[in-house]
Amino acid sequence: MLRILLQWLINATAVYVTAHMLPGISIRNFTAALVVALVLGLINTLLRPVLIFFSIPFLIVTLGLFMLVINALMLQFAAMLVNGFAVESFLWAMLGSLCISIVAWLLSSVLNV
Repeated sequence: MLRILLQWLINATAVYVTAHMLPGISIRNFTAALVVALVLGLINTLLRPVLIFFSIPFLIVTLGLFMLVINALMLQFAAMLVNGFAVESFLWAMLGSLCISIVAWLLSSVLNV
């Protein structure tokens, strides 16, 4: 249970840091980042497998690079659902999802989670 909470905090921190690094992504406060991390976790659990299943041909043709598009779409969907979090365009969503992944990976590596 502690590991799940720690991963949630790491993801929220990654969202918050990304929003402050990229001008096309804005967030109101860290509480909104916690909500975004929770919503992204739910979207990744429920919607991502369906999107991956239906995009298998694109994933094969692009050698997996289409996952960037799927991640960007999920980030934009989270922005539509959470007040206080906004993504200006699809390009910012792609950069944001990449940045969130990198920051979360770095934090997980440092904290050994």
